[in-house]
Amino acid sequence: MTYCCGILVKEGLVMMADTRTNAGLDNISTFRKLHVFNKPGERILAIASAGNLAISQSVISTLTEGVEDPETGELQTLMNAPTMFQAAQRIGRAIRDVHRLEGNALKAEDISFDVSFLFGGQIKGGRMRLFMIYPAGNFIECTIDTPYLQIGEHKYGKPVLDRAIHYDVDLYEALKVGLVSMDSTLRSNLGVGLPIDILVVRPDVCDAELNYRIEEGDTYFHDLRTRWSTALRAAHQSIPRPPYGQPR
Repeated sequence: MTYCCGILVKEGLVMMADTRTNAGLDNISTFRKLHVFNKPGERILAIASAGNLAISQSVISTLTEGVEDPETGELQTLMNAPTMFQAAQRIGRAIRDVHRLEGNALKAEDISFDVSFLFGGQIKGGRMRLFMIYPAGNFIECTIDTPYLQIGEHKYGKPVLDRAIHYDVDLYEALKVGLVSMDSTLRSNLGVGLPIDILVVRPDVCDAELNYRIEEGDTYFHDLRTRWSTALRAAHQSIPRPPYGQPR
């Protein structure tokens, strides 16, 4: 139960994730799903997770503590990965390592190995990149043609991204559209909820321009939700009624 979105445009990267892990009448839990690894001026890496919380936390812990390279003895972490591509590969290996350790036990309890990640950022000397990493540890990369990726409960927020996001859009316009996409998901799925963590990064800075949590009662987000609902009602009311079945 989650919705995470990454948008990579010419002016930079936007990543966002909700914090809800389960929902019911009397059972709502909140956990951070957007994790930032940062050494200002050298690298900024962000991982957003969806799926089984215990699995995703195991993967994040593995990446933080490091995995020993059998040939060199070096502890491989995200903070010493030489490129974004090799960092994405390390996330894939961490997923497979966790699966080897826990997969059979989960299967015995009829629990699927369900986890996926968005991974974006920049390492000094390389370009800014955004990947989506699957439960098998393989991954795809965001492209100029489709400059966004989603994981979790993505279907409600996808239409607005399809219509409004392109590679040359202003960075904070991309953030606004991403928040509209998040609001559309919040409205349609109880399993996604506030707070929302957001990250904005510009190319070649290797530091966060904005790292912010939108809490309940946030003035801007409330205004955005109200304006978007009003705009949608006005739009559909302005369209002529269908002529089908009306008397001539």
